[in-house]
Amino acid sequence: MLEKFERYPLTFGVTPIEHLPRLTEACGGKVEIYAKREDCNSGLAMGGNKLRKLEYIIPDAIASGADTLVSIGGVQSNHTRMVAAAAAKIGMKCRLVQESWVPHHDAVYDRVGNILMTRLMGADSRLVEDGFDIGIRQSWEEAMQSVRDEGGVPYGIPAGGSVHKYGALGYVGFAEELRAQEAKLGFKFDYIVVCVVTGSTQAGMVVGFKADGRADRVIGIDASGTVQQTRDQVTDIARKTAALIGLGQEITDADVLINPDYAYPAYGVPSAETNAAIRLAAQSEAMITDPVYEGKSMQGMIDLIAKGFFPDGSRVLYAHLGGAPALNGYSSYYKDG
Repeated sequence: MLEKFERYPLTFGVTPIEHLPRLTEACGGKVEIYAKREDCNSGLAMGGNKLRKLEYIIPDAIASGADTLVSIGGVQSNHTRMVAAAAAKIGMKCRLVQESWVPHHDAVYDRVGNILMTRLMGADSRLVEDGFDIGIRQSWEEAMQSVRDEGGVPYGIPAGGSVHKYGALGYVGFAEELRAQEAKLGFKFDYIVVCVVTGSTQAGMVVGFKADGRADRVIGIDASGTVQQTRDQVTDIARKTAALIGLGQEITDADVLINPDYAYPAYGVPSAETNAAIRLAAQSEAMITDPVYEGKSMQGMIDLIAKGFFPDGSRVLYAHLGGAPALNGYSSYYKDG
């Protein structure tokens, strides 16, 4: 489905699928849990799902004649870390807006983890006080204008790469990649669990799995706390991406499943249940998840298993999107394990 689109390689290639037997046992043993390790997908600054997206965005940035990638995220944004990494890899400058999306006040929150790595890679990272929103931001528009004012040529990448024309293509590719892996494994996964905030990761999966009738088996676990806005954005991105690739099928509202039950108490703030899920994954499988995204999707998967959402005997694939560097900004929660 993606043959006509140019791809700039930033990842190692196919990401591994790992069976998680001890987590399976800890969750009752009635559902088999696997993980697709998008967190291990690259040597660029610890990788993660945003690189799969950027592989299809970067060719357009190069073709545009830009000299500066401009993007936006929170203070501990995985996305801005990956934009900084991509810029360093291709030899462009990088200007980033880091907004105050999270009501979290760890003393070193703005000096460690993702933002530390971002600065280390040479990005011009600018902190602003604006709060959380997944839409197009004035601060981002102003950052692009500041590059122009200095004589540069900016290339804008929105939050999460999500509302970019090519932002969901990487996760259409995820579905194609998984089908090939399933053919080798000799079985298909019954459900895919994935965290969703800005939307293009799930949107790409919805389009990719629509091709074999499994769009509604992608279970998005909302971590935004603004679920209707996220649902609308996922649906819009999926429909535009389906048209872009010539899918030939309509994306319906029923194709987009998002569970809103685990985003509390706020975006970027872990609940006690999120922290319990993070500890369980770490202590059963040495699989590190973060308090903003993957901890909440892990919590959602564990709770849905406990509630019997997945029929006995189901094979559930947890899409691990990365994000572990953010843990450094939450040391007050985890200093004792």
